[in-house]
Amino acid sequence: MEYELVKIENLSGKGASIYTLRPIDEENSLFDNFVLNNKTKYKEEVQDIYKRLKLIGQQFGLREQFIKINEGLPGDGVIALYDDPESNLRLYGIQYGKTLLIIGDGGFKPKSISRLQDDPKLKKENFLLRNLSAQITQRMRDKEIEINDDFTEFLGDNIFTIE
Repeated sequence: MEYELVKIENLSGKGASIYTLRPIDEENSLFDNFVLNNKTKYKEEVQDIYKRLKLIGQQFGLREQFIKINEGLPGDGVIALYDDPESNLRLYGIQYGKTLLIIGDGGFKPKSISRLQDDPKLKKENFLLRNLSAQITQRMRDKEIEINDDFTEFLGDNIFTIE
């Protein structure tokens, strides 16, 4: 499936730029789908995650108290964002330093499972971002995509094919 990397303007600001993926043939982004799929059952958690994203983008940048690192392979930057450590709602993303974040989708992670791989939805969303991270890394090596001088924008080819 083809996706476009798009900046979420209302979350981005002086702290960090926040991006998401939008399937080429769809109106909603992955983050839109995360909100739509969880806002009824987990309304407070979704609101808290949204507030946390605003704090990241508009004030503080990516700080470790906002995210759980090492949610992917070593060095791929895949992280999880949740409203608080006791929460079961996860939003997966990719961290690039303290000023760039790509968010995808996620979902509910019950306490009965310890690994995201034990839940098909969480595994799918996490592995999609692992794939994206690998493609961005390769495109940076090939000079097809780069990060601007102040580390707040992706420049170059922003269309990705992810299976």
